[in-house]
Amino acid sequence: MALPIRRQREARFNRAADGSMTLMEHLQELRSRLFKGSLAVLVGLCVGYFFARQALDFLITPYCDLKGVKPGPDCQFVASAPMDPFILNLRIALYLGLMAAAPIWLYQLWAFIAPGLHKHERRYTYAFAAVAAPLFFAGATLAYFIVAKSLHFFLGDSSQFNITVGLTGYFDFVTNMMLLFGAGFEFPLIVVMLNLAGAVSARKLLSWWRVAVFLMFLFGAVVTPTPDPFGMSALAGAMAVLYFGAVGFAFLNDRRRERRRKAEFGNVGDDEVSPLEYDADPIEAGEPVDRISSIDAPESVARPKPLDRGYDDFT
Repeated sequence: MALPIRRQREARFNRAADGSMTLMEHLQELRSRLFKGSLAVLVGLCVGYFFARQALDFLITPYCDLKGVKPGPDCQFVASAPMDPFILNLRIALYLGLMAAAPIWLYQLWAFIAPGLHKHERRYTYAFAAVAAPLFFAGATLAYFIVAKSLHFFLGDSSQFNITVGLTGYFDFVTNMMLLFGAGFEFPLIVVMLNLAGAVSARKLLSWWRVAVFLMFLFGAVVTPTPDPFGMSALAGAMAVLYFGAVGFAFLNDRRRERRRKAEFGNVGDDEVSPLEYDADPIEAGEPVDRISSIDAPESVARPKPLDRGYDDFT
């Protein structure tokens, strides 16, 4: 049973790749992929709802550690509306469902896009996906530790105040930090992608390092939701390290590309016209053409009859 299904998938993939599928078939394929991905996220949401409390305890641990207590009755937050705890649990369950069902809905998305890519482009996409996930996880982990430093910066010396943190506001603060740090860590992949596409060279990227570092700190200052210097510096510093790592990869890729170019074209530069080898064969004299005989004069055309004498049988 599995073999015919696999053959059907290969046949559908080949039809999408060679462009023989109609527009309606593409739309039906998209609908099927979206339905399968949404169903996987829905199942993940239902399962993640049972683990929402454990995930929330993990997120509020930095705040509870600041107060010197463990997550529980001693670590209280304020809910501004009766539905806030329930809505927050649904949001956490949705995030957990998205992460748990990521292999399924990412595969459905990839299966719809892959037929439009060349073989080497699909190979690059596999490599980018394999690197993007650990980078995003590393950025989110760094943001989680930065949250504790930011809380110490803002709430460390507040013994004379009775501060109560809102539940929804704290959750948005932590998740935004993790998402922004994770997205910032994807920046070197864009640099590598531009180099692989031949848009920029390693020397050009290295010459832009001052502007790049400035833009990284500007990006960190804008997107970090806290005005303290810890989050901005941590994000910009990590992005700078990753940027120079991407530049190192670009140097290796440029050397590999140069060796391949020399093996194929020799020492001819990219902007240099290669000499043309032109060995013309000698042109031999052709045979003489016979003289064309004169054309006879045309015969005279008979003068047409008058209309009154040119009636036929019908008129």
